[in-house]
Amino acid sequence: EVLTEDPETAFCTLANREELNSEEGSIHHCLYQFTRNEKLTETNKLLCDVCTQRHYGPKKNIKSEKYVYTNAKKQMLISLAPPILTLHLKRFQQAGFNLRKVNRHIKFPEVIDLAPFCTAKCKNVAEGNTKVLYSLYGVVEHSGTMRSGHYTAYAKMRSMNNHLSDLVLQGQSLQALETEPVKGQWFHISDTHVQAVSASKVLSSQAYLLFYERLL
Repeated sequence: EVLTEDPETAFCTLANREELNSEEGSIHHCLYQFTRNEKLTETNKLLCDVCTQRHYGPKKNIKSEKYVYTNAKKQMLISLAPPILTLHLKRFQQAGFNLRKVNRHIKFPEVIDLAPFCTAKCKNVAEGNTKVLYSLYGVVEHSGTMRSGHYTAYAKMRSMNNHLSDLVLQGQSLQALETEPVKGQWFHISDTHVQAVSASKVLSSQAYLLFYERLL
């Protein structure tokens, strides 16, 4: 869907992203980089129909048409906050003609605020809210190399989130709710082996997939 936005607010977010402490090697830094404002210039200029018509007049003969390209700005922001947030970390990089696994630890919190990465007109955020909070409930970890390895998971056993059910089933906007992590017990699952673990153990894992549920 293409919408014409006010250029003054088109790149505004629910919360000031410049005040975000996006430490390098953290999930916040990853999101900040993924949603950064990009300038499209030179060979990346944008084809502008309005500029073309202003310069050459209305379209007549398609074969002989000429186009005007203009500098532009591009930014990817969240326009609809999902009930369940799934973050997939890129765990490989190109090394010559080969792919190499990235084993670096990426810091991630139990509660994350997506407001700095949401458009100011995010569709399912109550007016006046400047926070879009999510609580971690699942992590997938991969050990090994690009050629072989083993997947394990961390999952939190917790009570049912009725507010989340309303959001999923009825599409309701969430009002002010708790801002702390959903209480529960974490478990490490490796094939048929399941063991209770601490939250600190989960947060120190080498995450490949992160699963968050919406709180606010």
